[in-house]
Amino acid sequence: MSEYLLEVKNLCKTFPIKGGLLGREVGAVRAVNEVSFKIKKGETLGLVGESGCGKTTLGRSILRLIEPTSGEVLFKGKDIVNYSPSEMRAIRRKMQIIFQDPYASLNPRMTIGDILSEPMDIHELHTGKEERKARLLKLLSQVQLPPDALNKYPHEFSGGQRQRICIARALAVEPEFIVCDEPVSALDVSVQAQVVNLLMDLQKELGLTYLFIAHDLKVVEYISNRVAVMYLGNMVEVAESSELYGDAKHPYTKALFSAIPHPTTEGRHDRIILEGDIPSPMNPPKGCHFNPRCWNAKDVCRETFPTQTHHSDTHMYRCYNPISK
Repeated sequence: MSEYLLEVKNLCKTFPIKGGLLGREVGAVRAVNEVSFKIKKGETLGLVGESGCGKTTLGRSILRLIEPTSGEVLFKGKDIVNYSPSEMRAIRRKMQIIFQDPYASLNPRMTIGDILSEPMDIHELHTGKEERKARLLKLLSQVQLPPDALNKYPHEFSGGQRQRICIARALAVEPEFIVCDEPVSALDVSVQAQVVNLLMDLQKELGLTYLFIAHDLKVVEYISNRVAVMYLGNMVEVAESSELYGDAKHPYTKALFSAIPHPTTEGRHDRIILEGDIPSPMNPPKGCHFNPRCWNAKDVCRETFPTQTHHSDTHMYRCYNPISK
C-alpha cells in the first residue's frame, strides 16, 4: 500500500462563461490548472495563496463537492473522480470538510444534538438511542464543549464554539482525511490559537490527515508539516514547512512571505511590493502566469509556461529563474 493517503494528479476545474441571448459559452475560467500533490497519512499540508487563486475550489474538487473537469484524486490508491453517487457515499465517511463560516454552515433550526446526529444516522453508525447519545457526548468532550450543548441552537454559541461544533460534526463519521477550508479566518486571534491547537491535538489522538487552507501564513507555518503555494490556479511551490519558510525559491512565494511581520534588529524587515494587479483567470498571461508582476522574470518566463517541475525529495517549484538564498 502507498505511504500516501491522498494523491492528486493533474487536477483541473474549469468554469464556463456564458453570454449572449442564447447563453452560449463565450469563455472559460480555469480555476484549478493541472495541480498535483501528495499527502502522507497523519500529516498536514498547508495551502496558501492570494484570494481567488483556487484554494477553496481545489479543496472542494478533491471531495467532489465540485466536480473536477479532469485529473485524478487517489484516496488510499483508488481514483474516486469517476465513482458513482453510491460509491462516493461510502468514501465521504472517510473524507470530510470544515467550512470557513461556522454560522452559515450550521442549520439554525436544528439543535446541536440533531446536527451531530444527522451524519451518524445517514451512515448508520449507531444501533440505538443510548449508543447515539454516548457518541454525541464523546464528540462534545473531544471538542471541549459541555454536555448541555446538545439541546441548544447555533445562535446560542460564540464563533469559536460554533467552529468546535463544525469540527465535531466532521468527526462524527470517523474520517481519516479532513479539508480545513480557512477554519479560523472568521475567528478572533485568541480563539484562532485555541481552535488550531484543538485541531493538532485531535490529529495526534485520532491519526487525522489535513489539507489546511488559510490566509494567515504564521498559522500555516505553525500547523503544517509541508506547505503548498498556489497562484492563479497553479501550484508554484511545495516544500517542507521549515524549508519553504527559510529558503523559498519561487519569486511569488518570496513576495508572499515577505508580508509576514518579522522585524529585524533594525526594527524593520524587507517587504517585497508586487506591482500591478492579479491577472484575470479568464485571460492569463502568456508564459509563466506570474511574469507580469515578477522582478526576476527572463524572456523565457514571458514565452513558455514552466511545465517542468524542479524538485528534490522535499522541495518542488515551477520557475525558470528561482531566487537564491
